[in-house]
Amino acid sequence: MLIQSCSKSDDTFTPTLPPITQTGANTFGVYIDGKLLTPRDGTGTFNSPDRGMIFWGSPSANSDSELAIRDFKSGNGGWIDIHIANFHQNGEGTFIINESNCEDGIDANPTINIRCRWWDETSQAYKWYCSIENTGTLNITRYDFENRIVSGTFSCKAVN
Repeated sequence: MLIQSCSKSDDTFTPTLPPITQTGANTFGVYIDGKLLTPRDGTGTFNSPDRGMIFWGSPSANSDSELAIRDFKSGNGGWIDIHIANFHQNGEGTFIINESNCEDGIDANPTINIRCRWWDETSQAYKWYCSIENTGTLNITRYDFENRIVSGTFSCKAVN
């Protein structure tokens, strides 16, 4: 038996693009098709909260990391995953965003790539967007694995 809970969307929340920080202030914002996605925690299930922003990574060489952003409250199903191959080894710098196969974790292309999902009102369905080879950059300005701080900016083109 599976029991889940849900909550009403927060109609009073107006997302804004947060300031760029270097302190681990837990800020993130991205425009997808002209609409802003910001992380918001959900109510969770089974005594575990749904986190709006999670950094997955390992300090070992040649390991991949991901920054997973979710908006659990808007009802639009918005999320974005930034997959970063060899992140701990490469650290700070400017990197080319490569083609995504629209998978995450170990199934993602072993490169720096981005995938996202967004609710499309016109088609009444989720749209997946996958980054296109060499159409953007990821600029990591601070990487502090011990404190789980990743700061930077990115831009790229993606296809549905």
